[in-house]
Amino acid sequence: MVMGLKRDLLHAIDPARFARDELGFEPDDWQADVLRDTAQRVGMNITRQGGKSTISSIKALHTAIYRSRSLSLVLAPSQRQSIELFRKITDFREDMEHPPALIEDNKLSCQLENKSRIVALPGSDATIRGYSAPALVIADEASRIPDMVFAAVRPMLATSGGSLMLLSTPFGKRGMFYRVMTEPRHWSVYTVPATRVSRIPPAFLEEEKADMLDWEFRQEYECEFVDLEAGLSVFNPDDWKAALSDNVTPYTFARLEVEAVT
Repeated sequence: MVMGLKRDLLHAIDPARFARDELGFEPDDWQADVLRDTAQRVGMNITRQGGKSTISSIKALHTAIYRSRSLSLVLAPSQRQSIELFRKITDFREDMEHPPALIEDNKLSCQLENKSRIVALPGSDATIRGYSAPALVIADEASRIPDMVFAAVRPMLATSGGSLMLLSTPFGKRGMFYRVMTEPRHWSVYTVPATRVSRIPPAFLEEEKADMLDWEFRQEYECEFVDLEAGLSVFNPDDWKAALSDNVTPYTFARLEVEAVT
């Protein structure tokens, strides 16, 4: 009994150990760092298939189990995407040796026996405004969620002390995700390109690089914020923007008046 309580306390304190012992999941170093990160604002710029949705799912499950009566919201650009992430969370719960019982369970939400709730929502400010004081908000594919959605989310965290996690690959030099990752300030940020993920074979990346446009590969696998116009323009937008200057004196031409010949 004492050993069980000690183990449970260790899991409550250390989410990475919870992942190993309860879920049989061995996190990468950066994933363990994210799980243990106590920052209230976390940004993850992670390659495709890098494990960002997996680790955020474990974070949500850990929060629900060890913070009774807590609310965790899962956001994504579409309802389908948020349901996929929600399904990862419920799959992890079912994989536990002694999963916490559910008193509510449906396609979009669940409630644990400790009254904690996890709810999947689409990235729409209209659907989000009905919730308050979440312990955790996870925004999947955050680079593709409109800023007005985050404007609706952030006030919810004012009194709850809750955490906001943004996870995505880049999608151009715009939006909240781009600003957070390039000017972190009070955010704890992680950038993990495909070359740092041992599960992605180098040969696969070579094939992808050969088949994709350069800017697509840099965005999806190298986690670079590429100006989307660059992929559609003959000239690189950064080059022509650099050629512009406000310090050049413009030429002036005298007005020519032409008299009509009668």
